[in-house]
Parts: sequence; C-alpha cells; structure tokens
Amino acid sequence: MAGMDNRDEVRDFLRSRRARITPEQAGLPAYGTHRRVPGLRREEVAMLAGVSSDYYVRLERGNLAGVSESVLESLATVLRLDEVERAHLRDLARGARPRAARARRSVPAARTVPLSVRVMLDALTQAPAVVRDERLDILAANALGRALYAPLFADPSRRANHARFAFLDPAATRFWADWERAADDTVGVLRFAAGRDPFDKALTALVGELSTRSEEFRSRWAAHHVHVHTGGRKRIHHPVVGDVELMYDSMTIAAAPGLTLLVYTAEPGSPTADALRVLASWAATADASGEAVVPGGPAAATHP
Repeated sequence: MAGMDNRDEVRDFLRSRRARITPEQAGLPAYGTHRRVPGLRREEVAMLAGVSSDYYVRLERGNLAGVSESVLESLATVLRLDEVERAHLRDLARGARPRAARARRSVPAARTVPLSVRVMLDALTQAPAVVRDERLDILAANALGRALYAPLFADPSRRANHARFAFLDPAATRFWADWERAADDTVGVLRFAAGRDPFDKALTALVGELSTRSEEFRSRWAAHHVHVHTGGRKRIHHPVVGDVELMYDSMTIAAAPGLTLLVYTAEPGSPTADALRVLASWAATADASGEAVVPGGPAAATHP
C-alpha cells in the first residue's frame, strides 16, 4: 500500500455506510423486491439529506473539499452515524482541504511522552498503565503495565505495538479472551487515525505491512469500521496469572496531542485484584533478578 488517498477513504466510507441502511430504516417505501444496490441508493441519500443527486454523487466520489458543516451533519443523520463515525467524517472533510489550509489547522501528533507523565506512571504501583499513540505503539509503561502486556514486549528489536501483536503473533488469540472484538477495535482505532491524518507515513507503512501479511486485518480494514477507546472492560488470559477481567479508562494527554494514557483496574476483592497482586510480585521478582518482565524473553527497560 503506497499511501492513503483521502478521496478513496471518503468514497469507501460513504458507500459502506450507505449500504447498511435499508429503505425501511430510512422511512422510505420499498418499491419491488429487487434492488441493484444494498441499502440506500445515492439519490435516496441525496433526497433525505436535502442536497441534489449530482452534489451527493460528487461527495461520494471522494470530493469533500468545501462541504459545509450543515451538509456533513445531514449526511451523518441520514446514514445513522454514531459519534465516532461522525468525528471520522469530519476528519475526512478536513483531510480533503488544500494542504495549506490543513497545515494551518493541524497539530502534529506527539511522539515523546512528557516527563511528568513518566513520573506519574511510575507512581502508579497498584494499577497497570501504559501510554500509546494513534498507531497503537506503546511508548511508555509502568512496571505493572509492562507485566500485564508482557507478550507484546517479547521482541526487543522493535517497539511493542497492539496491532502487530493482534494480527501477526499467534499468541494474541490466546491472550485476548475475545480476540474477534479486540481485532475489530484495533483496526477501528487505526482507521480513525488514518482519517485524522491520511499523510502519516508511519501509519501508512503499518497498514501496508498488516494488509500484506494478514487476511484477518485486510478484511477488517475494508469494512471501514472506526473505533475510539474510551473505557470499558477487557478480558485477558495472561501467561503468568491466567484469566483476568479488568476495567480500563482512557485519557488523552493534553500536553502531548495524539497520546493516550490507559489505566487498568480491578474490582476490589475480586479474583482479578488478587491476580494483579501476584503479577506485581512476579514483575518485581523478575526485575530484581535482572530478568525480563516477559515470560521467557530477554530483558528490557520499563519505558520502551
């Protein structure tokens, strides 16, 4: 994959969203039983959004340059986009602006974790915590976070990355109790990031690598699902402490655009809380002996 063309992204996203809305869902009469396209027709979307058919055809061909916020909002309503998909559509519209206009409004994504955040990570001794970027690279982790994600750090030659682990490491299907959901969400996060910055060369390279090497990734990428981690629960089968069910919260780092802090906690008195204490003891023992906080792997630093 040589690059991410914004026009292609716009076209495929709008088509995929249009295809999932039936005339009945949109409140339109369904004439006949045979329709040439799944979901709504272009002219039906145009009518419902209050724009001309020619104008909507132009939009669906990938030309969102100059589209108004009101039209974007109308399209989002007609296509029943959720909040994340609406944000993605706005990102695609920004990406369609001339490069000079984008440059004036864009804020470069951070790649360095602020010292204050690193100190905070180390101060969190009872909860696993990691900092990742929009490409799903883990840029920093506290001792317990590194222990929790030990399998991701098994290869010291490259930075730990959720997407590479999910799709290129056979251990991933054992690590995540619900690998299918983890895989869907992983691709959705990358797709959302690609809409925000279609000219991120490192992200383009990552998507190209995964598309080439993984059919599971390739099929999910073509579905144009978008996702943002905000919080929830995650079930993991850890190679040291077994099954754990963690709550997690995701927080953006104001001083470092594009970076996210994820903190994992367990319900007090639960088996997972006990497992985290065992995991912390294991990590401390391994660290004190100079061994890796990776089952069977080589030593590595707390902050990659």
